[in-house]
Amino acid sequence: MRAATVQTPGSIDIVDRPIPEPGAGEVRIRVRACGICHSDMFTVLNHWPGISYPRSPGHEIAGEIDALGAGVNAWKTGARVGVGWHGGHDGTCPSCTHGDFVTCRNLKVPGIAFDGGYSQYVIVPANVLAEIPAGMSFEDAAPLMCAGVTTYNALRHSGAMPGDVVAILGIGGLGHLGVQFAAKMGFRTVAIARGAEKGVLARKLGATEYIDSTTEDVAARLTAMGGANLVLATVTENSAMAPTIAGLAIDGKLLIVGASMDPLPVQTLLLIGGRRSVAGWPSGSSADSQDTMEFAALTGIRPMIETMPLERAAEAYEKMMSGKARFRMVLTLG
Repeated sequence: MRAATVQTPGSIDIVDRPIPEPGAGEVRIRVRACGICHSDMFTVLNHWPGISYPRSPGHEIAGEIDALGAGVNAWKTGARVGVGWHGGHDGTCPSCTHGDFVTCRNLKVPGIAFDGGYSQYVIVPANVLAEIPAGMSFEDAAPLMCAGVTTYNALRHSGAMPGDVVAILGIGGLGHLGVQFAAKMGFRTVAIARGAEKGVLARKLGATEYIDSTTEDVAARLTAMGGANLVLATVTENSAMAPTIAGLAIDGKLLIVGASMDPLPVQTLLLIGGRRSVAGWPSGSSADSQDTMEFAALTGIRPMIETMPLERAAEAYEKMMSGKARFRMVLTLG
C-alpha cells in the first residue's frame, strides 16, 4: 500500500508499505478520505512524547471495513466507518470505568500511538468506530471526526440553552463548523473574527450577529446583547480569547477548544464578580462522533473542504499549517 509517512520528524514522504493484518479485536479500514488537523503537527514535528518513527499521521479517518480480526462480531466488512482522536482506551482507569473514554489516562490517538489515516489502509480497535450516515460522503465525514465532534460536543455539554447568546470566536477549521452547529442548536449565534469581509460568510453559516474584532470592542458588543452565556474559543491566540471574558453574562463561560501553549491572562475580578468561568473541552469518544455525524446529516451541516490526493500530503499539510486552507484539508484515497 501507499502511505504518507514521517520517517524522521519534519518531513512527510510517500512510501510503499505492506498492507497490515488486523489482530484480535481489530478491524482493517480501507481509507477513502483523511482530514488534516493542526494536531497532526504533534507527529510531524515530534511534539508528543514517545512517538515511534516511522509513523503515518492522521486521526480524521473515513473509509470502509475490509477485514475483521478475531472476535469482532459487531461489524461487517463493507461498513462505512470513521475514526477520530479517540483511537483506543485501556478500559480500567477511573475515566474509563465511568464511560469517559476520551479522558482515558492511556488514550491512544491514531497517527500518534499507531499509524493513522495518511495511508491506504489502517488498523484500529473495533470499539472506536463510528458509522457514517447514508448519504454523507467520506470527504465530508472525515473532518467531523475531530473538528466536528470537538465543536458539537463542546456546545452540547456547555450548559447553554436554546435562545442563549453563544459566540463563536474564530471562523476557521473549527469555527466554521461551530457557527453551523450553534445556529442549528437554536442559540442566538454570534460570530467573532478579524475583518469585515468575514461577516458575509458568518451569516451564510447561520450567525445572526457578526463582530469584527479589528474595529470593534468585542466585550462592549457582547455586553450590549446582554452578555454572552457562552464564548466558544476556536482560535489558538490567547490574546483574542482574553477580551471576551469581560463580555460574558452572569454565570457565562469561556470554553476553549483551540489549543495554545501560551498562558491566558485573566482578570480574576471579572470571574468573581460575575460568577464567570474559563474551561476547556477535548474532542469526544466514538459515540460522540456518531452523534455528531447524525446531527450533521439531520440538519444539513457540512464542513467546507479542499481535497488533495494522498501523494500531495506534504503540500496539503503545509497549506493547513500556513493558515491558507479554506477550511479543512482532506486527503482523498480513491
